[in-house]
Amino acid sequence: METAGKSGTLLTGGAQAPADKRAPAHAIPPAGISADVAEGLYDPLHERDSCGVGFIVSLKNRKSHRIVQDGLRILENLEHRGATGADPLMGDGAGLMVQIPHGFFAREAKRLGFALPEPGAYAVGHIFMPKDATMRAAMEKIVAEVIAEEGQVLLGWRDVPVDN
Repeated sequence: METAGKSGTLLTGGAQAPADKRAPAHAIPPAGISADVAEGLYDPLHERDSCGVGFIVSLKNRKSHRIVQDGLRILENLEHRGATGADPLMGDGAGLMVQIPHGFFAREAKRLGFALPEPGAYAVGHIFMPKDATMRAAMEKIVAEVIAEEGQVLLGWRDVPVDN
């Protein structure tokens, strides 16, 4: 385990398990577990399962721009992750998962004419919609119907600015 400053902890996946079935030297099993022995949820044979995955977290649940910066650094350094190369001009779908920036979305919702409930009482979805207006309207209708079927309320839509 490597530390990433005071903002959190960096955990990175391992490489292929060596032929002798021992975990790689850099693999760190949970405290009190030998790197040579399968125990509980830990199995040295599965050390390669998280290859290409990185985590930067605040262990104290504190928001920090440093965590985002460190997360971007991980993405830049994980060229071997499984999804890479699909379209080098548009990205490969790898990204960051962060808390919903409530202040930002509350301002955007107000600008768009709707209000948000308190933080934690709503979700945000990111949907890639068709550029054709008729197809987009049809997709929005389907999404709204599914949301209603699930017993939820669609609060509003926001177009995300893009720069292709």
